[in-house]
Order: sequence, then C-alpha cells, then structure tokens
Amino acid sequence: MKLTRRDFMQMLGLAGAAGFFAPGAIQAAWGGAGDPYEIPDYGNVTLLHMTDSHAQLLPVWWREPDTNIGVGRVLNQPPHLCGQWVLDAYDIKGGTRNGYAYACVDFDALAHRFGKTGGYAHIASLVKRYREARGDKVIMLDGGDSWQGSATSLWTKAADMVGAQNLLGVDYFVGHWEFTYGQKRVDELVKKSLKAKFLAQNIFSATWEELVFKPYAIHEVSGRKIAIIGQAFPFTPIANPRYMIPDWTFGIHPGHMQKMVDECRKDHQADLVVVLSHNGADVDKKMAAQVQGIDIILGGHTHDIMGPRPFKVGKTLIINTSTNGKVLARFDLDVGKGKLNGFRFHYLPVFSNLIQPDPEMAAYIEKVRAPYMDKLAEPLAVTESLLYRRDNFNGTFDQLICNALMQEMDCEAAFSPGFRWGYCKLPGETITMEDLMSQTAITYPQVTVTEYTGAQIKNIMEQVADNIFNKDPYYQQGGDMIRAGNIQYAFDPDQPIFHRCSNMMVGGKPMSSSKKYKLAGWAPTTAPVEGKPVWDVVAHWLRAQKTVRVDKLDLPRLSNDMKTNHGIAFPKEYGL
Repeated sequence: MKLTRRDFMQMLGLAGAAGFFAPGAIQAAWGGAGDPYEIPDYGNVTLLHMTDSHAQLLPVWWREPDTNIGVGRVLNQPPHLCGQWVLDAYDIKGGTRNGYAYACVDFDALAHRFGKTGGYAHIASLVKRYREARGDKVIMLDGGDSWQGSATSLWTKAADMVGAQNLLGVDYFVGHWEFTYGQKRVDELVKKSLKAKFLAQNIFSATWEELVFKPYAIHEVSGRKIAIIGQAFPFTPIANPRYMIPDWTFGIHPGHMQKMVDECRKDHQADLVVVLSHNGADVDKKMAAQVQGIDIILGGHTHDIMGPRPFKVGKTLIINTSTNGKVLARFDLDVGKGKLNGFRFHYLPVFSNLIQPDPEMAAYIEKVRAPYMDKLAEPLAVTESLLYRRDNFNGTFDQLICNALMQEMDCEAAFSPGFRWGYCKLPGETITMEDLMSQTAITYPQVTVTEYTGAQIKNIMEQVADNIFNKDPYYQQGGDMIRAGNIQYAFDPDQPIFHRCSNMMVGGKPMSSSKKYKLAGWAPTTAPVEGKPVWDVVAHWLRAQKTVRVDKLDLPRLSNDMKTNHGIAFPKEYGL
C-alpha cells in the first residue's frame, strides 16, 4: 500500500476527529487570541519535559485510567485520583478540553470532540516555538521509555526514535524499556547515534561496581549552573528480562543520590539541582523526603498526571508528565545564586488539532515509516467498543488479548502483563497491525502455555499485587496488576502479601488449590523461550473474528472500604 500525502496528514491528526473541527481551527488557536500555548515570559531558565512517549511518533487516543489506587501514605494523593475526583481536586470543569485531558469521564464523546493528542511533529512545533522565544535559556529533557512501544521502533531497534529525539533537540535522557534492546544495542546507540547525554546515577557495572553512564551533567544557562542528575528505572532487571542486561546492576540508591547532589552543590557550585527520574511518582516522593538538596524532580514511568501544579515534598517540587506524547511540561524558573527564587509551571496537553506540525519532523516521520506501511496498515478487525489498556486491574484491549490467547491456544485462562503503555481505539475504528503492535511490541513477545495449580496461580497474582500495592514505595516495582482472563477473585489492596486475593474462581467455578489449569500467557522474563510472538497469535484470531467488542471485563470485587477511594472513578464496576 502506497502512503499518500492525504493518508499521512490524516495520521498526523490534521483532519480533525469525525468532522468536529471547523476549517481554520488550527490557525485560530496557534498564535491567535486565546492561544493556550502562549506563555508569558518569566525567569532565566526554562525546563521542557516529556516522558514515556513509548515510541508513538503520531498523535493517538489516550484515555486516563479509571482506577489508580493509592495505599498507605499516598492514599487519595496525586496521582492516585481518577475521574470526577481528579476534576474536583484541580477545579477542572467536566466536558471541557482540560477535562478531556485530565480524566477518563465521557472519554468516547470528548475524544470525538477534541481529537487526538501527542505526535512528535506537534511536540517539535512547541519546542521550537519556546526555543525561539527563550533562546538558550531552554533545556529539553526526556524521561525515558521513548524507544519502545511501536512496530517501527522494534523493527529498527530504536533507530527511528533516536532520530526523532535528535531532531527534537533533546539535551538529556534516562531509560527503562530502552534496556530491553540489550546492553550492547543501548551502548551502541548512546555512544554513536544519540545526541542527548544519557545519564544514570544508579546503574553500575556488576563486575567492577563502577558507574556505567555519567551520573549527572552541569548545564550553564543565563550565568547559572543547572545540575541534571539521571535516575533510571531502578527495577529494570526485575520488571524486564535480566538476561538482556547481564553486566549491569540497578537500584534506587538514595545514598548515592545524596552523594551526587552534594557533589553538584559543593564541587560544582550548582545553583539548581534537577533530577530527571524514571522512578515512578510514589518512589519520587519518598526519595525527595530522604535526599536533601533536590530542587525539582521531573518524573516518569507510571504515566501519571500530577498537574496542573507540582506536588511538593519539603522543598522539592515533583511532577510526572503523562505518556504517549500527550503532555509537554514547562518550568520557567528564576534561578538565583545557589537557590531557586521562584517558578511558573505549565502543564501543556498536546492537542494535535490545535498545533501546526513541524514540517521538518513531519517529513522525517513520513520517511522512517514509509518502508513499513504495508505491514502497519493491514486491517485485522473492527472494534464495536472502546479499547484501552491503562488501568490498575484490566483494560478492554488486554481483555481482548486474553480472549484471543484462550481461544487460539485452547486454554481455560490467560495472563496478560500489566503494561501501562498502549493507546486506545474508539468504537467503529479498524484495528490494524500497527494498533496491535502498539500493545505488544517488545523484544520478548513469545506466547507460552503452562499448567499451573490453583495455588500457583494465586501465588503469581499475590506477588504481582505486592509489586503494585506495597505500602512502601521502594517495594513497588512498576506496572499494573496482571490481567487475569477468565479468573474471578475478590481483592483488598490494603492487606499484606498473600492476603490480597481471595474467593478465587476460574470460569465462575471455585478454584482448587491442587487442580492444574491450562493457562496461556506472553512476555516471559525469566529466560529466552521458543514460541509464537503474541502479535501473530492475536492477529490470527482478529482476522477470523472480523468484528470484536468487549462488554465485560474480568475485574476483581474490591473490599467495601474502597467505595470512596479517590483512585476509583466507577465503583460499581468493582461491585461497590
């Protein structure tokens, strides 16, 4: 299939959404009266931050989660606010453009009204605009998870994304999913292709216990020294295959972070200390309470919105800048000698219908995608219901994957990993191979079939649950709950490990601890295995279905005291 200019402009989001945008809407917003991206000049330093784009070069649909439960000290704190709770907390009116950006309420209708978000050509326009206005006061920072999540990033081994970062002018970068290409490929790209400085104060050589990457950089702006310290995802060898990075060790290392902060302050006379982090929001909060001298943490990993104002721990300002290119964060800072005098913060949802795409980036995106368009554009099935992934317990896209695995592999249950990446499809849209790859594009995609006893299934689910709902953030290792197809259970996130899951059933029948159940899964992390890639299995099923819909999710029944938890938008879905 040949990619026409019209096709490409539609993919860039310029055609509007279902005709809701009148001609001239872009021009009226961009540079005109009421332009939401016009920002008054302030201070002597500007930080631009994006994170977790997951290799989405084009605008996408992205729905905020309807369940994001906080436990312990972070109960009902940002970012653990969903639906109407988040709108009320930030005084945002529902049904508005900002309401669409911040919450899942009425997503289907508002998506048609306000269009897709993100897109590197649109982000590039914002970045160039602010660089033109602020000159060399601007520092561009990428919080990681930028090289994984699309078919083209997988097939080019991240080369397409490195090119986009270089064109965007990223100054500093940290990583997580990047490491799933293997340490040799990461090392090659960082040293030979990536223009940004790759920073990590918490990755060490397993043999020599020496830092693998530079821990920080000193960036001079407006006569001030800005220290940028990198914090890679600390649990990479646990959340992802250890065999891909055998010679590198990871961890939070708050003690070493304190040493790096002190070194920047004392040895380099840094006037401002910024941590570019891929910890996740709750880990950032705890680290900020332990490490003294950090002014700002630009966070990522958990895909959370913590705007429209920063969260504060002591003197440290913390943000987390969403995912899939949906948001560009901007800090305008008045940096004095050795201290931060003041700031202005702007959380900028990237509405593709309001931003003129940058021609240079648009041409690059068209070029790198062109060789793969026949594969990407293959139609698989039409969805009659909204497909999304991001949610604590299950999403309709993962339910679809579980259903496909069970039928294709002839299993009575299925597991799908609790990945937080993967964009949405609206009712009536065609699921293409590109869409399926956006949910599955990893370097260890094999489908497995295993016989587990009921006791083993419960143990797996309890272990994963503890990674998510442990009250100590330093034991939260990322992701959402494993998606359990055709498995029903009760759940209490406030309980300790091995006591969260109860009343477990398979196909509506009580689960026996000793009985073996045939279970399909994908993305094995312990060792390389043989097997079909998940996208081939699911694609075969979708082609046969032609039309799909998900009306019922395999969700747990939550304990009654969760009814007023601000991290649950729709309590009735959980039997509350």
